Amino acid sequence: MTGTPGRPLSTELSEQLLAVAVDILADEGWGRLNSDRVAARARAGKAGIYRRWPTMSALARAAVGRFHLVVLPAEGGSVREDLLGLLTPRWTQPLSREERAVASLVGAARHDAELRAGLDEALVRPLAAAVEEVCARAERRGEPVRVERVRLLSSVLEAFWWQRYRMPEPLTVDQVVLVVDEVLMPLVRPLAETVAA
Repeated sequence: MTGTPGRPLSTELSEQLLAVAVDILADEGWGRLNSDRVAARARAGKAGIYRRWPTMSALARAAVGRFHLVVLPAEGGSVREDLLGLLTPRWTQPLSREERAVASLVGAARHDAELRAGLDEALVRPLAAAVEEVCARAERRGEPVRVERVRLLSSVLEAFWWQRYRMPEPLTVDQVVLVVDEVLMPLVRPLAETVAA
């Protein structure tokens, strides 16, 4: 959070402004996020917004960058079970308020570094860290995944995750299992095992 010298910024107002920003992003989209709407809903002055965040992109980044969209599952005993544990709880449910807010930024983030940074904080980096941990667990079990395969798995999962935000309905459990078995697992298996399968 930024600020200018002077009276300390109210944490309560900051939280209220962030919550309003998330509501607007989730319910109306990035194109409707502006200081007039935020100030009116929060019953605050626009100066209070700009003392904290110089642009709407900075406000949106602060709002979504705090989300926990990727939750590392408990160890499942195999890469497959860990991937199912990572995906099933999220992908089989309707988009949450936080996810709808993030989804509203995806298109604009292509041309806005601040928004991209918010999406990185909310999803990209946590997802990459979760994939690395899933593969580190495999390594500890004596089933190493090659480094280039870890990166590829992370990239493919990220692409699927963004696509999920565009889908009108969540996936079924059977569809998640299909993605894991038919798309993701061949990426992490040794080549000889994939050919044999």
